[in-house]
Amino acid sequence: MDVNPIVLLPLIFTLVLALVTRQTLVALIGGIVSGALLVKSFDVIATLQYLAASTQGLFYDGGAWKTWNLNVLAAMLMLGMMTRLLSISGAVDSFSQWLYLRIQSGRQARLGVVLLGYLVFIDGIFSCLAVGHVCRPLKDKYAINSPQLAYLVDSNASPLCSLVPISSWGPYVMALLASISFLNLPPLAAFVVVAQGNFYAILTLVFALWLAYSGKGFEQVTQAAPKSEPDTAPDTTKIGAIGPWMLLLPMLTLLLSAIGFTLTSGMMAAPDGSIAQWIAQADIGAAMRNACLLALVVTFASMMFSGQGLSLMVKGVASGIGMMLFAIGILLCTWMIGKVIADLNVASLLAYWAELYINQRLLVPGLFVLCALMAFTTGSSWGTFAIMIPIGAQISHQLDVSMLLPALSAVMAGSVFGDHCSPISDTSVISATSSGCSPHEHVITQIPLALVTATGALVGFWLVNQGWDYLLSGLVAGFVGFGLLQGLLWRRKLVSRVSMSN
Repeated sequence: MDVNPIVLLPLIFTLVLALVTRQTLVALIGGIVSGALLVKSFDVIATLQYLAASTQGLFYDGGAWKTWNLNVLAAMLMLGMMTRLLSISGAVDSFSQWLYLRIQSGRQARLGVVLLGYLVFIDGIFSCLAVGHVCRPLKDKYAINSPQLAYLVDSNASPLCSLVPISSWGPYVMALLASISFLNLPPLAAFVVVAQGNFYAILTLVFALWLAYSGKGFEQVTQAAPKSEPDTAPDTTKIGAIGPWMLLLPMLTLLLSAIGFTLTSGMMAAPDGSIAQWIAQADIGAAMRNACLLALVVTFASMMFSGQGLSLMVKGVASGIGMMLFAIGILLCTWMIGKVIADLNVASLLAYWAELYINQRLLVPGLFVLCALMAFTTGSSWGTFAIMIPIGAQISHQLDVSMLLPALSAVMAGSVFGDHCSPISDTSVISATSSGCSPHEHVITQIPLALVTATGALVGFWLVNQGWDYLLSGLVAGFVGFGLLQGLLWRRKLVSRVSMSN
């Protein structure tokens, strides 16, 4: 092997910075600069020229615009605008008032939390804010304790977003997948296959739905912690003519138009093809951009119809752009460090070592555990995606090309699991505060449930690595996870009875 191991230093530097500083953007920038210096043999002028040319190449290269990159960035910006506009326009409050009048039981209230999480799939943070805020008035009325509400809010936010290609996660992850040169699938098709193997996210959604239906799991939790504000009923006299539609219309527009634009694009590319061929041939970037634009226009129209002024819309647009700048910065740095690593030929060295030292039959579950630890310590699933998707792809491609997509599923699942449990994750903190629960109480009550789910997912990934298909592996993972969940619930119920008797 003629690649000098020193080329690994920028990658190691990036990982160490991410773990120590817990600042993914800082870590990526450090890796880019150190890697560029190595590429140009520490010639400062040549390094600056290399960085400038690489940055330009993200948008314009070889005499043509990089339309995929530009469409992804445009879609992310518009989703950020739409998220903020729905937050500040009163759409969430209006939906809360409408919902409050229609819930008739505790089971309906708990299932309402889950179903509302399904509806606001657009972004993990927005889901945590909106669902917690909307459903908090139902908490006291139907005896839902704060940790239970926080768990249902959190478990139907990021896990769901990681499975939906038209959420704000979709363009980000598909951009990372599109950068894998040896991935012989269009980004959307690859995303769908990877999502099918994201056992942790799928099991989390299933178990959260079952816990909402049964009402089990939080019987022993007390309400000793003081509330930061009273959970008063919403003023249902101000619902107005719009009702829930100010929130529902933009969300439905985004969903239906994304499907419509994707199929239309595919039909134009392959007029005589099947639906599967249309999806494979579709210009996903353009479809996402157009769907986001149409949904944003509907959001503006809804605000105008409700009598809201231009100044509020401008404020929402500016705030939405600002909200997405950090994520866009991470994505741009991810593309940059990918080029630097490619120019250093790091992939060849990693693949060579992986072939020598890594047990091929433990590749997929090993990546799941590694990404879980990284996401837990950094509090960022997106940051873990940015670093580990390219690395996991290179290692699996060298060891066993048939495990490429399962390995990417493990990276996604492990990242979501670690972020779901992390006390420094933004979604963990926001889920807790929006539900009237302390972040500490939310984390310590959620971790046991997440661990039993992750154990089932780990079994599923091990089976996939042994050659089982996704469906059978997922079913076994579900049975294992559900069995462990029943044991945990039995123990919690026993502890609750003992504490009550004392």
